[in-house]
Amino acid sequence: MKWIYIKHAENSGRFNMEFDLNLAKNVRAGEFYLRLYRWHPFAISLGANQNEAEIDLQKARRDGIDVVKRPTGGRAILHAEELTYSVVTSVDFGPPPRELYNLISNALVKGLIFFNPVFKALELEAIQPDFREELKKPAGSICFSSTARHEVKFAGRKIIGSAQRKMSDAILQHGSILIGPFHRKLVEYLKVPESEKEALKKEMAQKTIEINSILDMPAELPELYNSIKKGFEEEFNCSFVNSEL
Repeated sequence: MKWIYIKHAENSGRFNMEFDLNLAKNVRAGEFYLRLYRWHPFAISLGANQNEAEIDLQKARRDGIDVVKRPTGGRAILHAEELTYSVVTSVDFGPPPRELYNLISNALVKGLIFFNPVFKALELEAIQPDFREELKKPAGSICFSSTARHEVKFAGRKIIGSAQRKMSDAILQHGSILIGPFHRKLVEYLKVPESEKEALKKEMAQKTIEINSILDMPAELPELYNSIKKGFEEEFNCSFVNSEL
């Protein structure tokens, strides 16, 4: 197995999503990619089947917020103060998609514990919500309004959101590791009545938490990059080679 690590700084939403998709389209048998990256400008990503009409595109444009589609499913995320991970591997890697999802969550937990021992309190969600019912709720457009099975929580609040897609010869999974609270501003860009927005903001604040809020200090990004990489190496018993691609 060839284990390849790609460390990127900030790129546009279009670049980030196209890069992940191209990795998935071109991955070879026996390859496993871990990519860590950030976003500039900040961007709202929509699930592959989500309707752009749910977002106030004019307001996003005025505020300098990109809007892009993810190649994976799920609902809207405002990518801002976060570290994003993506994993791409060929389908011959071994574990079926659901098991791989769980292994990746374990790797992320180990990485955050390497970053700071306070994250020993992290836990994985044990229950899978009924997303058909979730979509009917006012917060149905928001990814971080609910937690899927095996997603990562701290004190009952979601800190990492992930989405996975199985393609013909590859599996792509990517997700957001929340660092700061800016992601909650997604509510401001939803096409919902103003009367509902305050309640949605409170819901986001109650259901999500970020690294900086837990530590009560800004996260050291170089250390966070290295810790997440180390968590994957520990969980998968591997050593990555660096690549810029």
